Amino acid sequence: MVKKQWIYFFICVLAFHFNTVNAKFEEPHPSLAIGSKAPDFSLLGIDGKKYSLASFSSAKLLVVVFTCNHCPTAQAYENRIIQLTKDYANKQVSVVAIMPNDPKSIRLEELNYTDLGDSYQEMKIRARGKGFNFPYLFDGEKQATSKAYGPSATPHVFIFDQNRVLRYSGRIDDVEKPSGKPQHYDTRDALDKLLAGEQPTVASTKVFGCSIKWAEKSNWIDQAKINWAKEPVTIDTIGVSGIKKLLKNNSEKLRVINVWATWCGPCVSEFPDFITINRMYRSRDFEWVTISADEPTIKSKVLKFLQKQQASATNYIFNSEDKYQLIEAIDPKWQGAIPYTIVVEPGGKILYAQQGVIDPAELKKIIVESSAIGRYY
Repeated sequence: MVKKQWIYFFICVLAFHFNTVNAKFEEPHPSLAIGSKAPDFSLLGIDGKKYSLASFSSAKLLVVVFTCNHCPTAQAYENRIIQLTKDYANKQVSVVAIMPNDPKSIRLEELNYTDLGDSYQEMKIRARGKGFNFPYLFDGEKQATSKAYGPSATPHVFIFDQNRVLRYSGRIDDVEKPSGKPQHYDTRDALDKLLAGEQPTVASTKVFGCSIKWAEKSNWIDQAKINWAKEPVTIDTIGVSGIKKLLKNNSEKLRVINVWATWCGPCVSEFPDFITINRMYRSRDFEWVTISADEPTIKSKVLKFLQKQQASATNYIFNSEDKYQLIEAIDPKWQGAIPYTIVVEPGGKILYAQQGVIDPAELKKIIVESSAIGRYY
């Protein structure tokens, strides 16, 4: 009898575990089924105009692409979406892109392949920089349209016929990297079939990319603050030979070196930007190094500032009162004003040198477009 009870208990545990695992893979907002009518929407585009289904009433086919700024897969497909729009513009096919993510729900480490988040203003910057030739709509505030369509990842394509009935749902093609050669051009094949009056050979595919950042995930910042506060912050001394070694950068990491001091107002005011940048990219081949130009005798004061800022990076204080040695060691072309920031590729090539405060947006773009980091998997 006891043996049977244990068997029953074991079965119950397995069933609970199975249901728990399955729940993790359930779509919080299921994808629109093939044959469904297109849900209407009223969304603001980056051009300041409101768009709805009626905005595309003259199109024989409507392609709705859920995509975003931050996702490396979405970025990898941007040029293909632009080309798709060009190729089918004279075939009565309209393309519209919708950004489904709640910007507040994206963790900093999820921005490690991008220089831009998914806010409305950042959408404008990305679209302008890439030359988007299709409307780019923001659904990150209420996400009602995204919940109605149910994209599984970014990018996710939905193709509707003239009656705005869903005829295809899935990927653009089967190769993520722009340099790759796809075997299956699923979106183009579906469009060609529908334009010919036929149904797509393949009506739906799986979608690879970044998960949708639903608003219910936006409490990440509370836990992140707890975790960041626990990270150790240390400081060591460094001399001329150590600085020269840093600049040679025999590592495989892109190295950002910031020279600063506690008495320097601009240095202190820009420090939080470096904290954010470090948290974004440190899971990649990236290293942030700080070198304090304070007097070596106040090392403990410098450490307290770093701890307050939660600067869990590689931190140094120059070991000499002779600041001209520091200047010459860092960069003979540097005139000596701080803050001073340089970006060093593996092998020692200087990508960026800035005397004065950084432009965070510019620096992030330089980082993510460097050969050591990159935008794609």
